[in-house]
Order: sequence, then C-alpha cells, then structure tokens
Amino acid sequence: MNRRTKVILPLLAVTALIAAGCASEDEAATSSTTVPPVDVKACQVTDEGGIDDKSFNQTANEGLNRAGTELGVQTAVLESTSDADYVPNIDTFLAQGCDIIIPVGFALDAATQAAAAANPGQKFAIVDVDFFDFAADPPADVTFDNAEELTFATDEAAFLAGYAAAGTSKSGKVATYGGRPFGTVTIFMDGFLAGVQQYNKDFDKNVELLGWDGTDGSFTGDFSDQDKGKATTKNFIDEGADIIMPVAGPVGLGTIAAVKEANNPDIGIVWVDVDGCKSVPDSCQYFLTSVEKKMDTAVFDAIKSVVEDAFQGGLYLGTLENGGVDIADFQEWDDRVPAEVKTKIEEYRAAIIAGTQSVKPAA
Repeated sequence: MNRRTKVILPLLAVTALIAAGCASEDEAATSSTTVPPVDVKACQVTDEGGIDDKSFNQTANEGLNRAGTELGVQTAVLESTSDADYVPNIDTFLAQGCDIIIPVGFALDAATQAAAAANPGQKFAIVDVDFFDFAADPPADVTFDNAEELTFATDEAAFLAGYAAAGTSKSGKVATYGGRPFGTVTIFMDGFLAGVQQYNKDFDKNVELLGWDGTDGSFTGDFSDQDKGKATTKNFIDEGADIIMPVAGPVGLGTIAAVKEANNPDIGIVWVDVDGCKSVPDSCQYFLTSVEKKMDTAVFDAIKSVVEDAFQGGLYLGTLENGGVDIADFQEWDDRVPAEVKTKIEEYRAAIIAGTQSVKPAA
C-alpha cells in the first residue's frame, strides 16, 4: 500500500501524521493564515489521480486550502495511489479526529458510505457522488445525516461545450473519451453529445461524435495512465476528429501531448472539471473551452458549515442556475467560434436554466 501525505496546518501548528499500517507518509507543513486558527480540522482523501491532477482533486484541494486561509481551519491531505488506499486513508483520518473528511471522486463511494454508516458522529462531504444502493431492487437513493453529497449537473455545461465544439469543428468530427464508465464521467459525455445533436438540428449539419453514442464508447480504464490518453487521442485525430474532450483526470494530459504532436492549429481540446487555461496555462492555446465544476466553492462551503455549526447532510447539486457549473471563456479560440454559435449558446444557457431545454442525448 502506497500513500503520500501532505499536511497543511495554520500558523504555528505543525503536527506529525500518524502512519497507518505498512504505509509510509511524508509530512509537509504550511504556513500562515490571514485569520486566527479555529479548532476545526478538515481532511481530504484523493482518488488515484492525486492532488496535482490538473483536474478535480486539485480543484477540491483549492477549496480546502481556501478554508485554511480564510477560515483558519487545520487541513490535511492523504493521496491515494490505488483503490486499495481508500479505506485505510479514511480510517487514518477517523483516527486523527478530523472534524470533516472530504473524499474526492466516485471511486470512494463505497468506502465513504461504509464509514459514514459506521461513524454517525463523523461529518463527511464527498465530492462528485450521489449515494445509491445499487444492490437494492430497484436501486435506491441513500442519504446520511452526517454526509453531504457534492454533485454537479455537468451535462448542462457539457451541452454548451458540445454545441461550441460542433459549431467550431472544421472537419465535421469531434470526439470524447472517459477514464472509467462511472456516471460522473458519462454525464459529461451525454451532455456533450446532446449539444452536438442540437447544433446539427439547428444548422442542418451532420457533425459526428466519436467515442460516445449515448450508451457505449471509449474508456482508458483508469484515471492515471497518460500514455493511454495520448494513444486514444491520436486514434481520434487519425479518424479526422479536430476537437477532443477527455473526461479522465490526469489521463487528459496525454490528450494535450497528442494534440501538440499533431501540430495542427485546427485541432483543439475541451478540458473538464476546471478551466484548463488556469490549471494547465502553458497549453491554453489548445483549449476551445472547459466544462467547469465549481468544486472548490462547494468544498469551501461544506467546511464553512462545520465551522459555523450549520452542517447538514444530503444532496447538493451545482447547476448553471446557481453557478455550480459553467463553461470557461473561449480564450484564444474566441475568434474561431462563429457569432451565431455564441448567440445560440447563450439562448440555450437561458433555456436550460428555465427548464425548457433538455440536455439528454436523443436516442
């Protein structure tokens, strides 16, 4: 079992993490806060992508760090390198008495549900998960008073990105792929497909989406192997795709590598989870846009609710309406997106918020 540990403590507080089992943990301490420290400790467990994934672990961690700075809470992070780390990492934080534990990602669903059920006095805020009991017939929603489920209607923003990609493509082919076929992955792909379909309907076009048909598609099998992302992207480019959306965490860095090697200014990327021009700024020229989940804000608000003794379990859903999801500016691709496409995107933004536009792909 491999676990890397970062510990971030406010002001003068620097403590040692207690190693669990056979794992070795490297301790790093930080720094100053702008407010007096409070007696609250917030602890993040990453999935296998790690804290520097340029994606959702990193974005969630920004919310954690903001809480350390603005609220004065103590913060700690355990990085998982495989599925085998999830339960031990959560157990480590349970033993340390964290006031709120923040698991990040669908892969931690089962471990978090088990921990929340066994420890009703422990607060959790899991990122990107809506708890379900899939063993039930039919599958049943699960809610814990001590666990907040931070979820995001990413299909709403992905619809807008798919519309932009179809409207900007010169080849008439765009593509997407995922890490694993989790619901939190395919929701991006569904919205993207629906946006492409709507563009085709509006402009009487036939832009093709490679990698996802609404039921089946391309998946690399993990969220860490960048070589797989590169190979998948090269295959899409060879098939004629000129806009590619990876939904695979750090695997998407392989897409950037493949697009750079293609050396074709017409080939671009739709990034996910966070604005790619901020998380991978040296590759901004390749990003048409990004499908953003405001996970940093959701994590910060969950921690703040603990500080203010106002924590409530249950479901949080980030939407276009409440600012929990959105697409990033077109940045260096702005001049390439046709004016009529930009106009339609804003019309569909309003329609989605009003509930009059579906973001589900047609069968």
